[in-house]
Amino acid sequence: MKVLVTGSGGQLGQDLMLLLQGQDYEVLGCDRQEMDITDLDQCQEVIGAFAPDAVIHCAAHTAVDAAETDVDAAYLINATGSRNVALAAEKAGAKLVYISTDYVFDGMSVEPYHEYDNTDPKSIYGKSKRAGEILVQSLSSKFFIVRTSWVYGKYGNNFVKTMLKLGQEKPLLQVVDDQKGSPTYTVDLARFLLELIQTEKYGVYHASNTESCTWYEFTQAIFAEAEDILGLKFTAKLEPCATEQFPRPAPRPRNSVMEHLAIRTNGFQDIRPWREGLRDFLMELK
Repeated sequence: MKVLVTGSGGQLGQDLMLLLQGQDYEVLGCDRQEMDITDLDQCQEVIGAFAPDAVIHCAAHTAVDAAETDVDAAYLINATGSRNVALAAEKAGAKLVYISTDYVFDGMSVEPYHEYDNTDPKSIYGKSKRAGEILVQSLSSKFFIVRTSWVYGKYGNNFVKTMLKLGQEKPLLQVVDDQKGSPTYTVDLARFLLELIQTEKYGVYHASNTESCTWYEFTQAIFAEAEDILGLKFTAKLEPCATEQFPRPAPRPRNSVMEHLAIRTNGFQDIRPWREGLRDFLMELK
């Protein structure tokens, strides 16, 4: 099976590439240098020439706060770029996986979000990713839209790495305790995506590690597991705080927890609990 990965130098992209290369896939990884997704002709040229069976579209504008002021850049990459990839994949007869986000919801629900709940993004990032979803749905006849949340992994910057660093440097660490979600380990997400592309079970999926926590509870777990696995000593006193104490340009969803309805109803095995993923990630860092 031939698979093309956009955003192959990113956090998820790098783990996907390693996983695909470790199995019997013919893989082409494309970062901005190899294929500019904002250029339709280039997308059609690169994807057409490689003729993949599946395209996993990880490339995205993910600077959530920066997107609030640079609206054009967010839409150029997340909407127009996704349209270009969708058109080129469709022309090549390839399945398309579009990686989306919990930010397409308003984050105000008391219940976890289902795949078919109404979307209502509040940030430019969320709106531009939702625009990408709509374009993929209208232009691809073989699509998987995979929404995920709170992603971290070995490559790139993320919350876990930041907390490991700050926990050893700061005397006091205040972490938000009124936003909840499901931390997602890139390796677990990548494994699910590989399972998905071998099927024709097209549609919208929510894919994160199972079970949920607040950012504060996540940090508590990071410290506890890192002390155990990495033998680290944390000097920081950890305190819960409210979202209002850290005003940011882009609104953050209070509730990012997603129900994995499509995973279950399509007969896939659900992704393991987030704390197990965290432990494996720390073992990998070790």
